[in-house]
Amino acid sequence: MIKINPRKIKDGQYEGYALDLHTTSSVFLGYDSYGHEQFMSKIFIGGSRRITKLSNDITGRIDNIIQNGYTVLLGDANGADKLVQKYLQEKRYRNVLVYCMGAQCRNNLAEWETRHIPENQKVKRDFAYYSLKDLAMAKEVDYGFMIWDGKSKGTLNNVLNLLKEDKKTLVYYSPEKKYYTVNTFDVLKGLLRQGDKQLQAMFHKALNKMSYEHAEAQEENQTTLSLH
Repeated sequence: MIKINPRKIKDGQYEGYALDLHTTSSVFLGYDSYGHEQFMSKIFIGGSRRITKLSNDITGRIDNIIQNGYTVLLGDANGADKLVQKYLQEKRYRNVLVYCMGAQCRNNLAEWETRHIPENQKVKRDFAYYSLKDLAMAKEVDYGFMIWDGKSKGTLNNVLNLLKEDKKTLVYYSPEKKYYTVNTFDVLKGLLRQGDKQLQAMFHKALNKMSYEHAEAQEENQTTLSLH
């Protein structure tokens, strides 16, 4: 959040105002490739449709998000999405954007502002269809907060999309009731080993490929910077 304090300035015959800007609540994330400071302001919260309850560990983190006034981006699915919506509704928190496919949202409990991702009516409403809105959220936010049961393909895909955008994700791994900060492909690989075996096989090849491509892109970027 930003506080603005207009200040009147005068230089000879000229007068005007300067906007004295101060960040009142933010989390420092580090520096980008150009050395610019990065702060968190938008958080993508997601999780498995199998999740039936939010633990105190999870609601405590959401309370911190509310206290700091961050913008929460949410999907409209049942399970974790709907549970987080319900909690935010109970807290009367309004700084929320709900992402939906097409014109109609499946869940928007507090009638928050929405973002509608254009749909192709001829396309089957499957995993690939709904993952388009998740990808849009991953591109829009600064940070991710995922509730993973070790089985959800969609939740794992969200973490992967955030990594591809060089964004960290705080993952609550519900079988262990433990948090992991996923900020590299290697950390995600380690977390994946604890999940469903079928899911491991599905994502292992994709992870290795993306990890290699990401490393190559970073190396190319560093070479370009050194030449300037």
